[in-house]
Amino acid sequence: MTVRPHVPSQRKRTVMIVSTSSSQTQTRSRLSGMYTHVGVQGAASGDSSGHELVALLYDGLLGSIARARGALQAGDVENKSRAIQRALAIVGEGLRGGLNLQDGGDIAQDLDSLYGYLALRLTHANLRNDEAALEECARLVRPLQEAWAQIAPQVRQAA
Repeated sequence: MTVRPHVPSQRKRTVMIVSTSSSQTQTRSRLSGMYTHVGVQGAASGDSSGHELVALLYDGLLGSIARARGALQAGDVENKSRAIQRALAIVGEGLRGGLNLQDGGDIAQDLDSLYGYLALRLTHANLRNDEAALEECARLVRPLQEAWAQIAPQVRQAA
């Protein structure tokens, strides 16, 4: 039996994950802390919405998955494990930790479920040296990364 996560519809992807105007500064601070903690390289201090930080987290996640795949193909178990651990930190502490489940509605719930599934598949890939699981994770994240990039002009305009 194949388990397939529910992926949010295109319409729902345009909703901000964390967006309450009264706590925008607190949200930005929390996302910045998570961003720094998971070690994604780059600077996004001028982004008042946290949008750019999430984009960098998606980039870092896909980069970590690619590094894990390369290390797995090269038989480098140590670097494969290190890259997957970084990907897990980005998913759990960065992306999943940045969700506002109380106010985020269905989109936040859907993303939480998807991020949980990604964490399961990344762990499986690490334990079983399963390159197909890594590719599945990348395939699930790419549409989110692309949709997030597409709404950047709207976010900048609203800020």
